[in-house]
Amino acid sequence: MSGAGVWEAPGRVNLIGEHTDYNDGFVMPFALPRTVVATAARRDDGILRLRSADAHGGPVELPVAELAPGYGPGGWSDYPAGAVWALREAGYPVGGADIEYQSTVPAGAGLSSSAALSVVTALALTDLYGLGAERERMALLCRRAENEYVGAPTGIMDQMASACCVEGHVLHLDTRDLSRRLIPFDPAAHGLRLVVVDTRVKHAHSGGEYGKRRAGCEAAARALGVPALRDIAYAELPGALERLPDSGLRALVRHVVTENHRVERVAAALAAGEVRAVGPLLTEGHASLRDDFRVSCPELDLVAETALTAGALGARMTGGGFGGSVILLAEESGADAVLDRVVRAFTGAGYGEPGVFTAAVAGGARRVA
Repeated sequence: MSGAGVWEAPGRVNLIGEHTDYNDGFVMPFALPRTVVATAARRDDGILRLRSADAHGGPVELPVAELAPGYGPGGWSDYPAGAVWALREAGYPVGGADIEYQSTVPAGAGLSSSAALSVVTALALTDLYGLGAERERMALLCRRAENEYVGAPTGIMDQMASACCVEGHVLHLDTRDLSRRLIPFDPAAHGLRLVVVDTRVKHAHSGGEYGKRRAGCEAAARALGVPALRDIAYAELPGALERLPDSGLRALVRHVVTENHRVERVAAALAAGEVRAVGPLLTEGHASLRDDFRVSCPELDLVAETALTAGALGARMTGGGFGGSVILLAEESGADAVLDRVVRAFTGAGYGEPGVFTAAVAGGARRVA
């Protein structure tokens, strides 16, 4: 047990497996070197004092014993407050703390800045109070915090990625039973570059459209008589679609089932060392998210289409959608030319300057001091 320290938790890129986690499906994220850093110290008066270097206004002070969904000023502070609430609800004796945050994870970019904020809080308090909570347990509690305290109907992928990823590997995760395996992933060793293009179009998971997609998936599962869409095998998809009269539900099912299949295909390609084969699967995934799940937007589509036209091996939106980022895979020798085309097309369309960075494959949450 220690009275003070510094911790960090990463954002993530989801290589493949979008909107499958809340359908008990498969995902394949990896951690970014962009993190939320928390400098934290215990306090003995039961007050949770939160300050963000990236937010306007002064610190937020909340009595730990009164934390509950709907309590507090809302906004960014709901995420760490929710993590503290979830720990206490699970029986962990968490008291007060002073926590100051700094982040290099772009907010609203589809890179899980909110999960990183929750996870770093849970990890800091676990260490400060000697709670001994395991990484998987922390991830589950942070998901509960987002679902019930914040009101964002997210799955488990983001929290598991931030808490459990390992440097140099993607995390192949079964979101039903949380079984996972680490698959080596080093594009540079194969002469490739994986790049994130942040459109700077903001989204909010607690907004209505994300929730509508989840509700639609749940309705489709009920209509098909299965616990979750994960239970529809790829070979069974045509028959399942025939049993659904509603075209909107058919489209949701088609995306989830084919996306789960794409995760397995990407896993097989990486295990075989065929990293270039991942490119076309990224592009397939984007088309499915755009046309069937309908969570893309003109900015994301422009980036993906321009990258492919310029010679990228594959490109797709990553994250919940309605804005955020695109990942693209390109030959290292041609990556700069691809990115130049993308930036010129994006700014030429009047969208402003996108954020662009190489997606290094980093490790999960940790104590740094």
